[in-house]
Amino acid sequence: MTNPDYFKKVLEAQIGGNHYKDRFEIEPAEFILKNNLDFPTGSVIKYVLRHQFKNGKEDLEKAKHYIDMLIAKYYG
Repeated sequence: MTNPDYFKKVLEAQIGGNHYKDRFEIEPAEFILKNNLDFPTGSVIKYVLRHQFKNGKEDLEKAKHYIDMLIAKYYG
C-alpha cells in the first residue's frame, strides 16, 4: 500500500528545471498517475505540454513517436 503523503511530497519535487511547476496547476506526472494512463499515452502528454518550454521540436518528435506506438498497438 502506498503512503499518499509521501507520494504527494515526491510529486512536489521537480528535478532539472521548472518547465512544469511554474506553468501548470497539475504536473503531467500527477495527471498521468491519477488517471492510470499507460506509458506511451503519458509520454505524449508530457512531451506536448513541455515542448514550448524545454526542447522545442525535439519534444514534439518524441510525442509523435509515442503516438505512432499507440497507433501500432491499437490499430496495427
